[in-house]
Amino acid sequence: MSFEKIPMKTPLVEMDGDEMTRVIWQLIKDMLLAPYIDLNLEYYDLGLPHRDETGDQVTIASANATKKYGVAVKCATITPNAQRMDEYKLHEMWKSPNGTIRAILDGTVFRAPILVKGIVPYIPTWEKPITIARHAFGDIYKNTETIVPAGSKAEIVVTKPDGSEERQTVHEFKESGGVFQGQFNVDESIESFARSCFNFALDTRQDIWFSTKDTISKKYDHRFKDIFQEIFDAEYAKKFTEAGIEYFYTLIDDAVARVVRSQGGFIWACKNYDGDVMSDMVATAFGSLGMMTSVLVAPDGTCEYEAAHGTVTRHYYKHLKGEETSTNSVATLFAWTGALRKRGQLDGNDRLVDFAGKLERATIDTIEGGVMTGDLAAMSTLPEIRKVNTQDFLIAIKERLEALL
Repeated sequence: MSFEKIPMKTPLVEMDGDEMTRVIWQLIKDMLLAPYIDLNLEYYDLGLPHRDETGDQVTIASANATKKYGVAVKCATITPNAQRMDEYKLHEMWKSPNGTIRAILDGTVFRAPILVKGIVPYIPTWEKPITIARHAFGDIYKNTETIVPAGSKAEIVVTKPDGSEERQTVHEFKESGGVFQGQFNVDESIESFARSCFNFALDTRQDIWFSTKDTISKKYDHRFKDIFQEIFDAEYAKKFTEAGIEYFYTLIDDAVARVVRSQGGFIWACKNYDGDVMSDMVATAFGSLGMMTSVLVAPDGTCEYEAAHGTVTRHYYKHLKGEETSTNSVATLFAWTGALRKRGQLDGNDRLVDFAGKLERATIDTIEGGVMTGDLAAMSTLPEIRKVNTQDFLIAIKERLEALL
């Protein structure tokens, strides 16, 4: 079809990734973006080989570029373990690129399921999306840890501004060695987390729940609880009342029970690790990790959109053998549409915003029309289903997109 390409004023930061998602990434650009948009991208290769070549400096550079331009889109990446060290012949077991980027941007990750007809949640009562708001700074993702030999004593030492020390014994490893981990957070980041959550709740007019384990962690987790309540009382209580929405705090085990019994339609704010685990649980219970939006929102409004799942290693090995794959590309597609929409909104580019909406509509219409990848076909309740391979799914979306355009 003849189509006047949509111009882009400001660059969009592009972070390429690994394995099967990297393959899908390029297919999406070639088939669904480049024919319709005059793409203006600042490209960073966050594939594991290039991260290793640059000593992970490319990850830091991509985060700084995101701060400069305000919007980024990121492909799924490998966080290496011992097996990956050997497989890729790495110089170092590099930390999670997501963790590095989030630490630099200091924001909150909001993840919500993409609902389509025919994919029924495993929790029968869930009728509306549940958005996980995950604090994206500190805790175990910036931890210091060590293996401790028997006969050692582990302590926490805080050196105060006047030079005095406060020491607390964690454990005396008398007869058995073990492990020791230290983690931290800062008030400034917790305050940003709280305000991001409250603002998002007001923008979307949804109730917000916040949960920690302050009964056990009487200082660390309690600090989060107190900061949230202080900011809410001082800055948001009246606004929430006027909007007709609610904020409440509860223990995380109680929150889990409430979530399972709920109808959905709210925001669940979690600390970093809790949000990591619960977002995968919510995504899977709604149907698929491949059907989850994810955006990191920094305090200054900077946004980084990404797929919430991994690099689909098993499918990648099949792809390398020349075997057919049927990999779900929806979350990756929605990362692109989210970033393009935000870029368009910031630049006043209505055509780009409209295109992002139509690409999302084409994607959902394709699935609801019965054409889908294997993971969705295995759970769909639609009467007629056509399972297609990775590329044919994108071709089907392209056909619907062109009809909408």
